Amino acid sequence: MGAVFVIVLLVIVLVVLASCVTIVPQAHAYVVERLGAYQGTWNVGLHLKMPFFDRIARRVNLKEQVCDFPPQPVITKDNVTMQIDSIVFFMITDPRLFSYGVENPILAIENLTATTLRNIIGDMELDQTLTSREIINTKMRSTLDEATDPWGIKVTRVELKNITPPAAIRDAMEKQMKAEREKREAILRAEGVKQATILESEGKKASQILNAEAEKQATILAAEAQKEKEIREAEGRAEAIRQVQQANADGIRMIKDAGADDAVLKIKSLEAFQRAADGKATKIIIPSEIQGLAGLVSSLQGVAEKE
Repeated sequence: MGAVFVIVLLVIVLVVLASCVTIVPQAHAYVVERLGAYQGTWNVGLHLKMPFFDRIARRVNLKEQVCDFPPQPVITKDNVTMQIDSIVFFMITDPRLFSYGVENPILAIENLTATTLRNIIGDMELDQTLTSREIINTKMRSTLDEATDPWGIKVTRVELKNITPPAAIRDAMEKQMKAEREKREAILRAEGVKQATILESEGKKASQILNAEAEKQATILAAEAQKEKEIREAEGRAEAIRQVQQANADGIRMIKDAGADDAVLKIKSLEAFQRAADGKATKIIIPSEIQGLAGLVSSLQGVAEKE
């Protein structure tokens, strides 16, 4: 009987000791109380607690958490009521403050988010609210982070998920957007016609300039060709005259080299005058030296006829 009692007692002791051994997982922290008072915070690892005196008051998750709150009715500065739902990202930085700072931290963050959102939107008009999400997010994060510091919570990000204006406002906005799109379409169409007209005018102008340049080049080339032709014709005439003069000079030189006297040279001169007249001249002035030779030529011709 005594052995059974010892075994039972040993089992109870082992169970109690096993219950006193606690392993804290990664990204978690345990808040421990002793006799109802805060004893300490256990971080990751193996821990032992005093049986019957210590207890784990709260297991705290240190990971970043997300709270998606339902839409909240807010009123803008220009008295437009809309529904806005937000998302808050936060993480617990102090497990002790998180456990003893506020009764229900999530509910407290939700209510604080709703009041902060109403305060910020109340100072903005509808159009500014719809186009200033980043500004609203920044203001809300700053305000919530400062308010939740005593609770051991750090707000890392706040995002506006949806902004839902009233149906009448949405219809008016859709009509306005449609009018703006039609306006932009008309402006773009007018700009297209304007650009097409300008390009067409510039094309005609460029074509006229090119035609004028082509005509100018053609005129210059024709003038140069005519000039070249006249130069070649003049050179040809000059060459012909030079050759004729060269031939005459060569003939006279040959006569002179053959020992012809002055009478022969004068006769050649007469022949030159005869060719110059060519039967067309009505009056020829003959030098006096050649006139004295005329009788001699007539006498020679008479002698030749008698023979």
